[in-house]
Amino acid sequence: MRLGGRLSGAIEVLTDIETRRRPVADALKDWGLSHRFAGSGDRAAIGNIVYDALRMKLSHAYLMDDDSPTALGHAVLLRQWSLTPEAIAAELDGDRFAPELLSEETLAAFRARNLDAAAPHVQGDIPEWIQPSFEENFSDKWLDEAKALAGRPTLDLRANTLKAGRDKVLKALERNAAVASPIARQGIRIPAGEGPSRLPNVTADLAFQKGWFEVQDEGSQIVADLVLPQEGEQVLDFCAGGGGKTLAMAAAMNNKGQVHAYDTDRKRLAPIIERLKRAGTRNVQVHQDITSLAALTGRFDRVLVDAPCTGTGTWRRRPDTKWRLTEKNLEERLGQQQEALANASAYVRPGGSLLYVTCSILPQENENQVHAFCENNPEFEILSAAKAWQELFGTDKPQPWSTDKKTVTLTPASTDTDGFFFCAMGRRA
Repeated sequence: MRLGGRLSGAIEVLTDIETRRRPVADALKDWGLSHRFAGSGDRAAIGNIVYDALRMKLSHAYLMDDDSPTALGHAVLLRQWSLTPEAIAAELDGDRFAPELLSEETLAAFRARNLDAAAPHVQGDIPEWIQPSFEENFSDKWLDEAKALAGRPTLDLRANTLKAGRDKVLKALERNAAVASPIARQGIRIPAGEGPSRLPNVTADLAFQKGWFEVQDEGSQIVADLVLPQEGEQVLDFCAGGGGKTLAMAAAMNNKGQVHAYDTDRKRLAPIIERLKRAGTRNVQVHQDITSLAALTGRFDRVLVDAPCTGTGTWRRRPDTKWRLTEKNLEERLGQQQEALANASAYVRPGGSLLYVTCSILPQENENQVHAFCENNPEFEILSAAKAWQELFGTDKPQPWSTDKKTVTLTPASTDTDGFFFCAMGRRA
């Protein structure tokens, strides 16, 4: 397919997402199934246009003075893929699958408008109602943080030290331009690429099939490290989901001790079984029913609560969720987080640790939650995660946000990772 056909495909997908309020992954999958003639490179290019358009939806619409899927698709080519209007017109000329060219009015708006004149939330490509939360969390740096959430993410991997060291995995993935991650001790990074370029399908690689590495954002690896799981300990991953942090902690413990993985959603937990087998993990017990944990109340050295959240820290990877998020969604998540903390805390032994993680950067879900929890549960106190960070990763690498020098917040702007919040709370002996 030529550029015109790819742009038309992206416009169709963007229209589908807008009219049917569908997740972007579902819309792209259905488009691919109904257009089987499109090759993998075509599908990747179409996906890139769609994701790029959604990441910068507000600023694109402002500069084009048009928020239609056609305008957004063209804006991607003009702003993010660095094509000129003349180059686009030449590419689309004679392509019977190409969409119509932009009107002169739209092109005139694009040439004349300056994004600096737009409202701040438009410049940052975030919903207006959430701007006060960004300001509260990041002060005068909030706009930089918002803009960083509109960039393309890298592909991050974690070397599984139970089977292969990082250097060995790097050599196996050398053809994919893989490099060591800036912060995570076992992290591996593959650049995001530009324009229509596609990321490699690393899960088809023999090294993945052998269990040498897992796909995991560097931020997720870092917070799993900050749990500080030790060989021989009893650790509970209370909201384990697909098991990414469970696997990371089990490897850090060298298969010694026990990691118990539990999640209220059995469907989310299901993939963990195959992942454990491939990784060669032998110290993990999976719990689908909370009653099986009853005998372990008050006996865990560390309990990780990777709480349900708005996912604002993952907007680079899931930009469609940015525009579906509502204040009601946030309120629902706050209640779920409080419930998860209350339930999980019962499993922490005296002298043990309760670790709270979200993939959100909103203070309502993060600092506010842990401070309220400790006020209501005085047997718990906040420990210094910032100190643990420096001991693990040093001071010569990118540093996370920390409003109190205890809790830490990772962001694309500060640590070049997805957004994560981490807090360690100790239970008094």
